Amino acid sequence: MSTDAATSDPVVLVVDDEPELASLFATWLDDEWTARVAHDGEEALSRIDEEVAVVLLDRRMPGTSGDEVLDTIRERGYDCPVIMVTAIDPDFDIIEMGFDDYLLKPVSADELKETVERVHRRSEYDEIMREYYSLASKRAVLQTEKSCSELERNEEFQRLESRLTALRESVDEAIEGLQTHEDFAAAFRDLDTGSSN
Repeated sequence: MSTDAATSDPVVLVVDDEPELASLFATWLDDEWTARVAHDGEEALSRIDEEVAVVLLDRRMPGTSGDEVLDTIRERGYDCPVIMVTAIDPDFDIIEMGFDDYLLKPVSADELKETVERVHRRSEYDEIMREYYSLASKRAVLQTEKSCSELERNEEFQRLESRLTALRESVDEAIEGLQTHEDFAAAFRDLDTGSSN
């Protein structure tokens, strides 16, 4: 199993009160992820930090439940994707919960890996889009206020242009990746069908 210091892979926090299951999930993700494992809610809250890219969270645990852990994660300002991995059938209470995906146990290795990758890709896409639109709006303001020659001579503006060019490629790749992902396309079809009913 990877350790945090041994690799620069993104960090996934696996939280489950069944040690064997937590270790199994971590092993499944080991090729692409650095796995941190916690066996209860308190340990999970002590192990989360800014490095954690995705959380796999069991709902039913002794002591601090997964629902409480999720609330605390969001209260502390962590916006990493959280995937509930649980034997609890979803009910209407999930509507107000701040998770990103919901998997019912038992889950397969492929299902777990694909879901983790999907939510992580979505979060990266959001960050890229936020930065891209922030820089694009700054460029638009400067283009309105400054002459072409001023813009061409300014090193900071040229760096901004270079960053926008690089981000544009990432944005295009992210959009293409999301559009070609079957689950993403299916989700849009479902949303479209739901809105027309």
